[in-house]
Amino acid sequence: MAEITAALVKELREKSGAGMMDCKKALGETAGDVEAAIDWLRKKGLAAAAKKAGRVAAEGLVAVAASGTKGVAVEVNAETDFVGRNDQFQGFVKAVAQVALDVGSDVDAIKAAACPGADKSVADQLTALIATIGENMNLRRAIRLEVSAGVVATYMHSATAPGLGKIGVLVALESTGDKAKLEALGKQIAMHVAAANPLFLDVSSVDTTALDRERAVLTEQAQASGKPAAVIEKMVEGRVRKYYEEVCLLEQVFVIDQETKISKVVENAAKDVGAPVKLTGFARFALGEGIEKEEKDFAAEVAAQLGG
Repeated sequence: MAEITAALVKELREKSGAGMMDCKKALGETAGDVEAAIDWLRKKGLAAAAKKAGRVAAEGLVAVAASGTKGVAVEVNAETDFVGRNDQFQGFVKAVAQVALDVGSDVDAIKAAACPGADKSVADQLTALIATIGENMNLRRAIRLEVSAGVVATYMHSATAPGLGKIGVLVALESTGDKAKLEALGKQIAMHVAAANPLFLDVSSVDTTALDRERAVLTEQAQASGKPAAVIEKMVEGRVRKYYEEVCLLEQVFVIDQETKISKVVENAAKDVGAPVKLTGFARFALGEGIEKEEKDFAAEVAAQLGG
């Protein structure tokens, strides 16, 4: 049997990214054959990833990136906040964002694409990372916005590293005007989106189910006043307008000056940038939103262990 030297272990660690003890065991299992040991680790990694797949991953990182007239936001989850500060994990999330710029919003297509800086697909690189770091991870979602002319501005609130953090925003501005000024405008609006969290771009894009539900609630509230039907109808319409101002980006009041609607901010920008400006879309990814996190009762957990 070949001697498992420190140099062999080091070589395998550099090639596989796996932990020292795993590398030592892999070399022992494969009689010191580094390539066979890599295969052994890959198989072990797949098994490890499968075991971890049931654990809730609601931490991690959001990434934003832009190139030319495209911008993307992606979310990659892990189990603990600590992983978000891991250099390997950060590098992977940045690589995923670069892939999304080329591939688009489809998560399966991103997973199948080659991972930059690695000789494997994004999915395989994620599996290797799960085995190396030891936490369940998941490429949860991605979105790409694009304009024919103009910019897709990006903003990361409370960035962990450049382009990485917990709330990432994209704002698409269609215009033939000055790019630098469009970028500045886009960033300001993106900051607004991060703070105000609009649900829709404009009134026409409001989900009809959500609107019907809101209108039903408002109608019932207004009817409780006992006022005539005509008055109730006006009350409801007024409250619906207020609802639009709360959930539609273009109807919201700009958080920076607290008085101008976003639609007017965009309209007024035409003079500054030298051409008409249209806000065609936005995206806001907040890390872990919508993921049901496990609430642990630590006292009960300890009591159960003591009882066992």
